[in-house]
This record gives sequence, C-alpha cells and structure tokens, in this order.
Amino acid sequence: MKHLPIILLLVSLGLWEARAQQPAPAKKPVELKATAMQAQAKPAANRPDVPPQFPGGAKGLNQFFQQNLKYPEAAGVKQISGHVVMTFTVEADGHLTNPSVVQPLSPECDTEALRVLGQMPAWKPATRKGRPVPIQVRLPIPFGVSEGLEVEQGKPKFN
Repeated sequence: MKHLPIILLLVSLGLWEARAQQPAPAKKPVELKATAMQAQAKPAANRPDVPPQFPGGAKGLNQFFQQNLKYPEAAGVKQISGHVVMTFTVEADGHLTNPSVVQPLSPECDTEALRVLGQMPAWKPATRKGRPVPIQVRLPIPFGVSEGLEVEQGKPKFN
C-alpha cells in the first residue's frame, strides 16, 4: 500500500508524456478570397500588410465577371454549375502572372476562366511596410446554369 502513491504518480506521468508526444492537429492554410481580404493584426514576414485589390473592389470584380464571363455552350448542354478556382500572382506592379486552375469544373469552364483572367486589368498590388510586393491570390470564378443561379446584391449564388 505504501507504493500505491508512487505507482499512481508514475502512471499519470506516463499518460501526460504520451499526450505531449501526440502531434497537434494540422491547421488549414489561410486562403485570401477576393470578397474577404483584410489586413492582419500581426502579419508574418511573408504576408502583406495590405492585400491586393481589384480596381473597384468586390463590386468592380463582380461587374467585370458579369461583363466578360461567357458561359460555355458545351457546359450549358451538360448543365454544369459551380466554381473554377484559380490561383495567380499579383506582381508588385499590379499585373497578373502565373494563372493556373487549382480546382477544375469542366474543360470548357476552365478555358473560359483562363481567358477572362487574361483580360483582367492590373490590380492594386499588396504592400508590406509600404512597399508593393508580389502575392499569390486564390480566386473562385462562378459558372452556372440560369435556373440554379440567384442574384443577391450583385453576387452570384448557386443552389
């Protein structure tokens, strides 16, 4: 009986050590979205103080898509709707480079998203400590058939 406290202490230390060795759950990467970009209170060394911005902000980006994005006929026949998720770099001078599709929807929609991204005007670049810096942006480009598309405050929403 006099060894019971020592045994309990050793068992609790063993459990505590086993918990300490378990890896922490992986955090999701931070994703900059065109409609929800904001400066961070304590940005890391590789993050901008001010995010890049499309001329005219989110409203300007929505207008640009409404004026330039054409729903492909082949996608209309298949009634495809959703988002093509693109990544590109907004360079220090504001022009866009390295466009790529990271989440495809269909070959027709992917091609149209690349075409529209190529027509996009220069963005206001991100800044770090007052200097423009290049940064990669992830941008979903909406596609949808007219029956499933609802327009709410100028933003496309899919059912």
